[in-house]
Amino acid sequence: MAEGYDRYIFREVDHFAPAQIFDCGQCFRWTEEADGSWTGVAGNCLANVKAVPSSSGRPGKVDVTVEGSGTEMFWRNYLDLDPDYGEMSGILMRGEPEIMPVACRAGQGIRILRQDFWEATLDFIISQNNNIPRIRGCIEKLSEKFGKPLGEFRGEERYGLPCPETLAELNRSDLSDIHLGYRDEYIIKTASMWLDMTEEERSASVIDFPGIGPKVESCIRLFGLHEMDAFPIDVWVARLMNRFYGFDEKDKKGMKAFAEEKFGDLAGLAQQYLFYFIRGL
Repeated sequence: MAEGYDRYIFREVDHFAPAQIFDCGQCFRWTEEADGSWTGVAGNCLANVKAVPSSSGRPGKVDVTVEGSGTEMFWRNYLDLDPDYGEMSGILMRGEPEIMPVACRAGQGIRILRQDFWEATLDFIISQNNNIPRIRGCIEKLSEKFGKPLGEFRGEERYGLPCPETLAELNRSDLSDIHLGYRDEYIIKTASMWLDMTEEERSASVIDFPGIGPKVESCIRLFGLHEMDAFPIDVWVARLMNRFYGFDEKDKKGMKAFAEEKFGDLAGLAQQYLFYFIRGL
């Protein structure tokens, strides 16, 4: 164990696969290590997360080890370890004879992380019309330049995500070397608006932040507010909804209404299963 850090072991966890959780588009600050573990930053906490078959030998169960900073409760909450994902996936599969059972089985290790609201807002503003490697690069450059230094962890200097107080004081030229493009203006204006609002006002007004459309709003609601009925529709999900449910790929409103009715309070989890499945085809 790295000196100065804690280790927590969460035993007998099911429906937990780090690669599916950290590489399915819901977060951007985690990277896979050679041993199959994942190292990343959540807020101002650092961790390496690894899952191995449970010491009990029970099928489908893993022991999840978290080594880093932050409390045991922080990581239990962040990794969303308490809800029964087996029960939730079972609900989604019932009454669905075609694609959903296949998608649930393919992505059965997915859990929806409980990310910080501000972090998800900033991340998904950057994600607009962007690919995942570039999103990760922009976030790391932004954090390195304006975030809180967190020290060296597993051979690299790490930084927290910049707070809105810091970003609201910047101008576009301050962000030019990060190559955010038009998103730099959105980030500065959003940070300024954020500081003038209560938490309740922010959560009620996600769509009103600069540059945020329906897809990004749904991502922020699902991944930053843990609103499990949100159903983000990107090009992958639109492609699947066309192929398996017959929707025109441009009919985002129709897809959203269908998902809300069909999947209800678990629409966000359904979206993640479907997203993971279609990317693997």
